[in-house]
Amino acid sequence: MQDRPVSRTDARRETIAALGAGRMGRGIATAFAYAGHEVCLVDVKPRDRAQAEALGRDALAEIDASLAAMAQWGAFDDALRPAILRRVRFATRDDAPAALTQADVVFEGVPEVIEAKRETFDFAAAHLRPDALLASTTSTFLVTQLAAFVAHPQRFLNAHWLNPAHVIPLVELSAHPGTAPEASRALSALLERIGKVPVMCAAAPGYIVPRLQSLIMNEAARMIEQGVATAEDIDRATRFGLGFRFANMGVVEFIDFGGNDILYHASRYLAQALGDGRYASPAIVDRLMREGRNGLRDGKGFHDFGNVDIDAYRRQALGRMLDMLAHVGLLRPPDTG
Repeated sequence: MQDRPVSRTDARRETIAALGAGRMGRGIATAFAYAGHEVCLVDVKPRDRAQAEALGRDALAEIDASLAAMAQWGAFDDALRPAILRRVRFATRDDAPAALTQADVVFEGVPEVIEAKRETFDFAAAHLRPDALLASTTSTFLVTQLAAFVAHPQRFLNAHWLNPAHVIPLVELSAHPGTAPEASRALSALLERIGKVPVMCAAAPGYIVPRLQSLIMNEAARMIEQGVATAEDIDRATRFGLGFRFANMGVVEFIDFGGNDILYHASRYLAQALGDGRYASPAIVDRLMREGRNGLRDGKGFHDFGNVDIDAYRRQALGRMLDMLAHVGLLRPPDTG
């Protein structure tokens, strides 16, 4: 990271509101303030003034602590921290109408209770401008379900951030059939401008990352339960094997890189050896195997490598892994003795 997020340009930046002052709202506020946006962290829960003010102090203190930690690790000059923090303000429920009226983009991040979502959207509808973008950060409910609760569904979609929101680049976007394409494009472009990596996915349970990681985490717990390996060794294996690979190459890219046929045969072996159909390959892997579309060496697989310089691509992949080795302190010179 560089110090650029706190610079200003003549172009007007969108004003952001985060509905809900919990962990997600605070992370989103940190991310946008760091990137130069004015942000209002809105507490939508009814509470007395003293409780609301205490929550506001706690929220701003946590954001300040997050920024201080980033500065400590060299993300930016700590002298800039007060200016970043000044971009974040806190609004109680009583103060929320004025804050929401000014917002160009609003992220809902209240607890994962359907009635809490419904009440928050009802409250916001009375104050949001018709042209404001509204996104839920829910990890539980689908955009197709929540769209019925919003006043302008054409400007509504899901934006699933990963914690910590101010650090993890990925944001998973999913639209419902009534979402205007320009709304999806506008939110994606905004996220890219603040350094995030948005991806689009269908309105399906688990999105992309939670669906993948739930399988991995459950399997890790199962291996401990079965005595396959200790928690410590599984963590080392994921940090320096699984995670190392997938920090440098996407999962589907890795299938093509190694060969879909390897996945096909490995899946058949594991399903038989472990007596567990969970390891059987899906139909698409079997079909690509039959069609001879096994990835890089065939020139096509899940991806099309027809116009790719294969040698350069392999060198780039190796370079990324060597950079990662250096980052974790494991890149060593050859033994010349």
